[in-house]
Amino acid sequence: MVGVFYFCTMIDYLIVGSGLAGICFAETAMRNGKTFLLIDDFSVSSSKVAGGLYNPVILKRFSLVWKAAEQLEYGLQFYESIEKKLGVNFVHPLPVYRKFVSVEEQNNWFTASDKPKLSPFLSLEIVTKKYNGIDSPFGFGEIFRTGYLDMNVFLDSCNHFFSTQKLLLNETFDYSLIESNQEYVQYKDIQAKHLIFAEGFSMHKNPYFNDLPLDGTKGELLIIKAPKMDLDVIINSNLFILPLGNDLYKIGATYNWSDKTSTPTPEGKAELLIRLMELLTCDFEVVEHLAGVRPTVNDRRPLVGVHAGHKNLYVLNGLGTRGVMLGPWLAKSLFEFIEQQVPLDDQINIQRFYKKRGAL
Repeated sequence: MVGVFYFCTMIDYLIVGSGLAGICFAETAMRNGKTFLLIDDFSVSSSKVAGGLYNPVILKRFSLVWKAAEQLEYGLQFYESIEKKLGVNFVHPLPVYRKFVSVEEQNNWFTASDKPKLSPFLSLEIVTKKYNGIDSPFGFGEIFRTGYLDMNVFLDSCNHFFSTQKLLLNETFDYSLIESNQEYVQYKDIQAKHLIFAEGFSMHKNPYFNDLPLDGTKGELLIIKAPKMDLDVIINSNLFILPLGNDLYKIGATYNWSDKTSTPTPEGKAELLIRLMELLTCDFEVVEHLAGVRPTVNDRRPLVGVHAGHKNLYVLNGLGTRGVMLGPWLAKSLFEFIEQQVPLDDQINIQRFYKKRGAL
């Protein structure tokens, strides 16, 4: 239940969605002394089934992730401070090894590692270490400053904290009850200066922002048990293999642009198994099969900004496949836009779509 405080005092932020994006914004608001309340019914969350990887390099094209250096620098400090506050551990730095399939791919790697922007993240040495269960005649290339977040620990521990502090309402948000004026937003008995929608793919139900081009890409993952495999790094090849401990490994991921459900499918499982058996030479068993819809955008940039007609309604969405890196940085960008009038980067600002439609 929400505390009496929120029924008698205007808060700074009402945040709809308590997944990765919503938590990052709530934490940012808390650090800056702002009051807030989160609302989520936890019926759907792509964050729970995300791989949780952070990696500054797009390995298919050997190119740098957009604003990778500043996202990593800020994001890792952000997450580590939450770990200290809550007394939990969910950040796991771990090398990513790109498995080479040919001499040509090795040469492409060395060409990329000579580029000034990529050189801080790509090793110049070929890793020749052998791992049980993985045939690697051409070795691996190591990417620096990589790892993963245990998303279940992160989400559960943060939401438990917010709940104990009476900062989280577990209920379905009703858009029809929004009353917006120039000074604040009224929702039921709650008054808030600003309303932040951080709903992930559920944004397609939002009458205020469902005109934005949030496409959504379904991804499926497997958890396998492979006692004879001895990985202590993340392997990137035709899929990723992430060691979880106790002989368990997360395997992913598929990309489906037509199915918008969070239901695991036989087709997704079969695709992952085919790719996995091309990579592994050891026995394994499938322990779990997961699926979720990533909030993706066609131009591969997030959706951040203020509604064209309601100046106290905002969106924080479209984190896509690199949400772990993007989340803290985007939350900071939106917070500074609201509180300090710092302009949003044009590439994330939803005005890029409003301008095309002549809505501004």
